[in-house]
Amino acid sequence: MTPTPPPHPPTKRKDPATCKHPRVRIVAREEDSEFVECLECGEVFESSEFKDMSIEETKLSNES
Repeated sequence: MTPTPPPHPPTKRKDPATCKHPRVRIVAREEDSEFVECLECGEVFESSEFKDMSIEETKLSNES
């Protein structure tokens, strides 16, 4: 019996600590929460956290 390769090669994911989450998709919604997954590193987080990350990044770049 010959093993068959997986249909798609595994994608190389970025380290969540260094990823800026440039592409996300919605994975779940609850009453007043929405959860997204980063398509680059695979991290799942609440969308409000994603907005906060963007705001913090903008503040840091403006201070430099």
